[in-house]
Amino acid sequence: MKIHKRTKVIASLSVSCSMAAASWLTFGGGPQRNGWAQDETTISADTVSGMQLLWKLKLDNEPKQLNALTTPVVINPVYTNKGAETYVVVGGSSDNLYVVDADTGKVAWQKHFTNEAPAPAGNLGTGSYFCPDALNDTPLILQGQAGPTVYVISIDGKLHALNLVNGEDRFAPHQFVPAYSKNWSLNSAGNFIYTTTSQGCGRAKSGVWSMDISSPEKPVVSFQSDSSGGGVWGRGGASVGLNGTIYAETGDGPFDAATGKYGNSLLALSPGNLKLLDYYTPANVTYLTRKDLDMGNITPVVFHHEGRELVVGSGKEGALFLVDTKSPGGETHRKPLFQSPLYVNQGADIAGRGFWGAFATWEDSKGVRWLYAPAWGPSSVKAPAFPIGNGATPDGSLMAFRVEDKDGQPVLTPAWVSHNMAVPEPPVIANGVVFSVSSGEFIRQVKENGQLYTADERIAQTTGNATLYAFDAQTGKELFSSGKTMTSFTHFGGVAVSDGRVYASTHDSTLYAFGVKGE
Repeated sequence: MKIHKRTKVIASLSVSCSMAAASWLTFGGGPQRNGWAQDETTISADTVSGMQLLWKLKLDNEPKQLNALTTPVVINPVYTNKGAETYVVVGGSSDNLYVVDADTGKVAWQKHFTNEAPAPAGNLGTGSYFCPDALNDTPLILQGQAGPTVYVISIDGKLHALNLVNGEDRFAPHQFVPAYSKNWSLNSAGNFIYTTTSQGCGRAKSGVWSMDISSPEKPVVSFQSDSSGGGVWGRGGASVGLNGTIYAETGDGPFDAATGKYGNSLLALSPGNLKLLDYYTPANVTYLTRKDLDMGNITPVVFHHEGRELVVGSGKEGALFLVDTKSPGGETHRKPLFQSPLYVNQGADIAGRGFWGAFATWEDSKGVRWLYAPAWGPSSVKAPAFPIGNGATPDGSLMAFRVEDKDGQPVLTPAWVSHNMAVPEPPVIANGVVFSVSSGEFIRQVKENGQLYTADERIAQTTGNATLYAFDAQTGKELFSSGKTMTSFTHFGGVAVSDGRVYASTHDSTLYAFGVKGE
């Protein structure tokens, strides 16, 4: 397949961030999926110990398999006839969208989408946690001339654009992806909205999708890494580079660049039309695919460091890689700037091990760039030691790295590892405090007899509960724990931060808001 030359793109990446800086309008807080609440001031290492439950709200959403509520997004302010409001938006697995008043913890409005699409014959995995036939994408909020709009894909694969004040359609629902597909968090840049698909649900090909919402026809294009694999199922969907380039990691599938097959690779795609600009494929791609060690289970993060735009990615294998966006993988597409040793998943397990979900990154007051990675399972005994440890981590942990230069090249230097977490969801960083939810979920997939667990069996095996933790960003010391406040577990969850508050959800369709005392 011909690689298209990279062109300079003037993309309005501020579209999704044009509201007040304290808003959290998309998964990870921004298009680069950096998880950084850059303008947060109320939360700090000195105040977070006083965090408490502000409210919890049980929503009338029926969980489907392991799916329940999406990661929340937040907008502040929203101007209504009642004044300036702060709204928390969350999708529900049973084709629901909820807009909640952040001050009162009450529903401002909600919408149930009507699905008339017939289920595809022979839908692989339908009715399982692999293909739950559920609303799965984290919504996206954008500001336009007509006011704020919330976007979400319903189970029938249609993109909805709703007036955030009252829920009215901005335009008629438009087919974005196949019905019953498993699509992931929405992202945006310029006039385009992006999502990703995986697992072959709804017979949708795995890949990256875009829609031009500025056009009356709402044209849709997609890039598939392969017709039979290469799922893109990182929690945050695709990431957007600072010049509009789209980045996504694919999962297990054939790799043969000559025939356009890019399993277990990092893709760099052109804005809008999703032409392949460049790619990076690990040297051990055959091993990764043979052992089911998907890279597609995590969303890469994009950031600037010392005049370079860098991307960090990983996967179930348990190693991290770092590439320069100017030439991911170099001339051969197989050599990153930096490749770490295995930090987790020493036994090459396919479930509940490795790096999962999404990262967080920030620059501290001294200009040091940090990276935080959610590690599932115990640390590898062969990995370099972390200077700061906080106890044994048999179930999982957050791992912190500093981005440093060595011999003129950036490297990831281990800094600290948190205490045990079972298991960590994607972290976020706010004013020197790292937040992550320990899901409490039973994460095994295969029984001792080789059969797969059903969703009901996994739920029955769950003995823990979701717990929100706050850690010192420099040391990994625990600063706050929600303890038993959240009584259910969460599956593929995440948190949002806005104006001194942290929001999370659980499998029993309950939304939680935590805040600093006296906020």
